[in-house]
Amino acid sequence: MNIIEYRKYCLSFPGAEEGFPFDEDTLVFKIKGKIFSITDVDSFELVNVKCDPVKAINLREKYPFVIPGYHMNKKHWNSIKMDHSVPEDLLKQWISDSYQLVVAKLPKKTQEELKSL
Repeated sequence: MNIIEYRKYCLSFPGAEEGFPFDEDTLVFKIKGKIFSITDVDSFELVNVKCDPVKAINLREKYPFVIPGYHMNKKHWNSIKMDHSVPEDLLKQWISDSYQLVVAKLPKKTQEELKSL
């Protein structure tokens, strides 16, 4: 997956928005103001995704390209090293899981609104 495909996939989720709230290099994807994925647009070396804490540890043990979230809460975030060994279907699943984790923490009314988009 390249940066263009990554961006397109992140924006495919209902209500997803992109921005550069930190600097001109850090591309952030949010749902209702809550981050679900981050990357550096220049290097595209890492993709940060939110993850269930137990699953996060299991993924780090299983895949050498999954590490604790860089500049993020290491308990709840993983960083995926974007080398050529990352299967696209896994990356998409982890981005989707991240989005779903964030949506699950939103108010029920907001969750219902997102379902109708």
